[in-house]
Amino acid sequence: MGQVLGCIQVDQSSVAIKENFGKFDDVLEPGCHCVPWCVGSQLAGYLSLRVQQLDIKCETKTKDNVFVTVVASIQYRGLSEKASDAFYRLSNTKEQIQAYVFDVVRASVPKLSLDKVFEQKNEIAKAVEEELEKAMSHYGYEIVQTLIVDIEPDAQVKRAMNEINAASRLREATSEKAEAEKILQIKKAEGEAEAKYLAGLGIARQRQAIVDGLRDSVLGFASNVPGTSSKDVMDMILVTQYFDTMKEIGASSKSSSVFIPHGPGAVRDIASQIRDGLLQGRTTQL
Repeated sequence: MGQVLGCIQVDQSSVAIKENFGKFDDVLEPGCHCVPWCVGSQLAGYLSLRVQQLDIKCETKTKDNVFVTVVASIQYRGLSEKASDAFYRLSNTKEQIQAYVFDVVRASVPKLSLDKVFEQKNEIAKAVEEELEKAMSHYGYEIVQTLIVDIEPDAQVKRAMNEINAASRLREATSEKAEAEKILQIKKAEGEAEAKYLAGLGIARQRQAIVDGLRDSVLGFASNVPGTSSKDVMDMILVTQYFDTMKEIGASSKSSSVFIPHGPGAVRDIASQIRDGLLQGRTTQL
């Protein structure tokens, strides 16, 4: 009924193009309008002012001869103040935008290597947006935003890149492991050296304590028992140590058997050998 009476409704976020006898007459804003068909007025169509998105896949070649597929996402909308240009000057807006995207991408990507394409995708998106903005503004459209959402190399190239990356990481892991083992070996050697140093200090102190104890024993025995010499005291100490050693060897089940002259008189021979060795050592030093 409204159309019969010449009344039309224009929805929000859109405009209507009014013609009079086939010629552009006016842009109708959202709301109710009267279009009297009896005097030659008619509605040519509608133009949406909402932001629209167009995803474009463009196949091209990089500087290092790798074929890649660049996926660009173009967000655009019509301008109400240039609605007549947007409605009349372009027959297919999406094809026009796609042609400009192809032109810019195929002019920019061949100048870059594959790695640079990934690094400079924002610069490529900016170049596409600037070119589209400059071209589409004459046709009544605004480019809201341009995004390079994906860069997909050939499947074989992608597999090769993954293998190179995996080999690089494996080499780095091997190097780190070798460095860790080196540090462990160094720390282990330092620990063993420190342990041997401390063990040497302990043995030295033990021997010093033994020497001090023997000296005190010899001096004390000689002072308490008149007529005894240091030689007699040392012979008695050696006999005592001899029997203590034999007792320990016999008492321990895990000790190795040691065959030595086991008569008590052999201690005197052992003492004589020790004294002869000391005397020979002193003679050699002189």
